Amino acid sequence: MPVEKINDDQLKVVSKSLNINISQNEITEYKELVNGTLQAYDLVDDLKNFLPVSKYPRDRGRPPANSENPNNAWYWLTDIKGSEDGILKGKSVAFKDNIMVQDVPMMNGSSTLEGFVPEVDATVVKNVLDAGGIIKGKASCEYFCTSGGSHTNAKGPVHNPIRRGYSSGGSSSGCGSLIASGDVDLAVGTDHGGSCRIPASFCGIVGMKGTYGLVSCDGIMPIETTVDYVGPMSRTVEDCALLLEVLVQEDQESGGLPKISKEDSYLSELKDGCKNLKIGILEEGFNFDSSEEAVDKAVLKAADQFKKMGAIVESISIPNHRFATAIWTPIYLEGLVCSSMQGNGYGKNAEGYFSPSLINAHKDWRTRTNGFGPQTELIMLVGEYVNRKYNSYFYAKSQNLRRMLRRDYEIKFKDYDLILMPTLPMVATELPKQDAKATEIVSKSLEMAVNTPAADLTGHPSISIPCGYSDGLPIGLMLTGRFFEEGKLLAAAYAFENR
Repeated sequence: MPVEKINDDQLKVVSKSLNINISQNEITEYKELVNGTLQAYDLVDDLKNFLPVSKYPRDRGRPPANSENPNNAWYWLTDIKGSEDGILKGKSVAFKDNIMVQDVPMMNGSSTLEGFVPEVDATVVKNVLDAGGIIKGKASCEYFCTSGGSHTNAKGPVHNPIRRGYSSGGSSSGCGSLIASGDVDLAVGTDHGGSCRIPASFCGIVGMKGTYGLVSCDGIMPIETTVDYVGPMSRTVEDCALLLEVLVQEDQESGGLPKISKEDSYLSELKDGCKNLKIGILEEGFNFDSSEEAVDKAVLKAADQFKKMGAIVESISIPNHRFATAIWTPIYLEGLVCSSMQGNGYGKNAEGYFSPSLINAHKDWRTRTNGFGPQTELIMLVGEYVNRKYNSYFYAKSQNLRRMLRRDYEIKFKDYDLILMPTLPMVATELPKQDAKATEIVSKSLEMAVNTPAADLTGHPSISIPCGYSDGLPIGLMLTGRFFEEGKLLAAAYAFENR
């Protein structure tokens, strides 16, 4: 795609749009300067694109039949086999539908991306196949991953297999539902404000996000690169550790950045248990206006179980935790509008590999906004309004305030190994009816995200594990740990699971 050289009229239009005053006498000189600079673009155009190509053959797969998809948790079915050896040999895996699988359709929950087929495997897809996993398909997710509920996908709501008509949580909604129903052994989700841990809590499974940057986001449609994470989801803590072991592998073939080396495996650390660990019960993680008494009680009862297993358990306070969701909101909203939308899927100022076909498929979204639901429309309206009215002031201030929150957590981690609180203040709620008004749709998308965004801001690893039931619906307990101490987090969760 050779770069078209600028002409006099184009230069005048561009300069006017930037309020740059170029006189008629300067037009020829500036035109030559611009076109001279564009020679670098021609050189880039002549170079072959550097994207990894999968060594594992596959066909396109197919959409699921209604009988195969009772909870609407599948977007697409595949049967992609990886290596004949590896620690995931024989394990079935689903990938959230914002994660690219080469030659397999991806719509990221949205009507505007339907028909897009990636030309590349995400790093985590390559890792799973290298480890012997079998990719059974793409799991439904929320519209551009913008909801903590499971009701915004363009193809309809995802149901909680524990109770049909109830939310499975979002935005990794299909992943949570498929694990809980037993359709797959493992799932790979993403977490931007709790999107692995929210479905884990609602569906009674395990969901985790690691330390910021631990797992590569290459080949995944971003929301906001400073709060984007990839995470394992599973029925057991052991399977969570197993999958995390695979996801963290470096992708040296594609020129990925090296990570901090780790001698021990997460699996080998599981049996370290929680004896003598210091666990802080975060006071500010309880007693929200939306908190259900049964949830708080179950989590506090679980804290007593840790004490009985030999941990030192004490109440702690991080007052600024109560502001975490507010601090997260400008970063998430404005970041999403800037990169995912105005940047046509990616934006700029991020390292990693980019999918040109995604940018091309997504660039005309402005002509298809009638397909957006109320939750996506709200995010777009707020993000655009604030950016026009206040430029990046609140985004910038929120990025500063997240450092304050990280400092507060780090102060506590000098004395405590883990911080404990409810994953969510409630159990799964009913899905909005088809004729629900915008207010209810938005409320059901956001009401649960009061504790989960904090770890996305601070960058600390965080896991949700089931700890009880209320009215037959699962309750999630969340543990957050120090940077790169995922092993300790998993060991404590494993000890609780096997108590």
